[in-house]
Amino acid sequence: MRYVRTALSGAVAFTVALTGLTGCGLKSGSPMVDDVTPGSVGRGEPLKGASLTVASKNFSENIVLGHMIGLIFKAAGAEVLDRTNLPGSISARQAIVGGDADAMYDYTGTAWITYLGNQKPIVNPQAQWQAVHNADLKNGVTWLPQSTLDNTYTLAISKQNNAKYKLKTMSDVAALSRKDPSAVTLCVENEFASREDGLPGMQKAYGMEIPAGNIKKMDAGIIYTQVSKSDSCLLGEAYTTDGRIKEMDLDTLADDKHFFPNYNAAPEIHSATIDKWPAIAELLNPLSARLTTQIAQELNAKVDVEGEDPHKVAKDWLIEQGFIKNG
Repeated sequence: MRYVRTALSGAVAFTVALTGLTGCGLKSGSPMVDDVTPGSVGRGEPLKGASLTVASKNFSENIVLGHMIGLIFKAAGAEVLDRTNLPGSISARQAIVGGDADAMYDYTGTAWITYLGNQKPIVNPQAQWQAVHNADLKNGVTWLPQSTLDNTYTLAISKQNNAKYKLKTMSDVAALSRKDPSAVTLCVENEFASREDGLPGMQKAYGMEIPAGNIKKMDAGIIYTQVSKSDSCLLGEAYTTDGRIKEMDLDTLADDKHFFPNYNAAPEIHSATIDKWPAIAELLNPLSARLTTQIAQELNAKVDVEGEDPHKVAKDWLIEQGFIKNG
């Protein structure tokens, strides 16, 4: 699925995880061979002569975003090595830190909590991005401005069931759990069920009183189906950018007490690379300004629901938006 949330939640754990990766080379990848030219970005080919490597984690959304970076770099004149679909947050992050990759999209909440070892999220999304940006410079990483694309946790309910309960926020769920505990059945992944920044913390923050027997653990993909088509899960753990939310006609509930961190997507660049090729910021800032949670849902659905190739999804959208053109 996404692997944005990792069980490693501190600087010490992160350092230990990296020990096995340092010096391993991580040189696999393949050249991007697309014949693309500048559209609204990349005019004058400001990256001509550059040889750049793009990376991503191994879930659909991040792979699509990684291909977007690569295609824009390619249109701007660079030779691009595709190293998307790396196994999880840690290896992708280390590729950027170590200079084995030059650019990827990452998430501010992941950086603030997992990479930088902080315990509490910063409620204001821009303030959290700024804190990540400032703290990560010492690691040789430069964060460009974030998008409004926020890939965070939510609770989902079918529109059919919500016609009865009219739930809009997680506080509404808490109120229902106190009024009628038997009505609230909740399906979650195993990890979410046990983590303090998951179900236990959410229940505590909102004062939810969900009987233990009403909480069912299952694979993420099954959760969406169960919430949509069965009575076993009134509510399910979901991710705000998942394409199945729209496809399965689900409502998502607002985290009105801001318990979950913001996971805004932003380009994470190896600092030496952007020092050498400062035009990267001018190329990627317009892309981030266009990306939204809704757009991510639509693009993710093309991959996860319709079965399209992530590279094609990225390329088609960039051309449709006018960022690049076919050569």
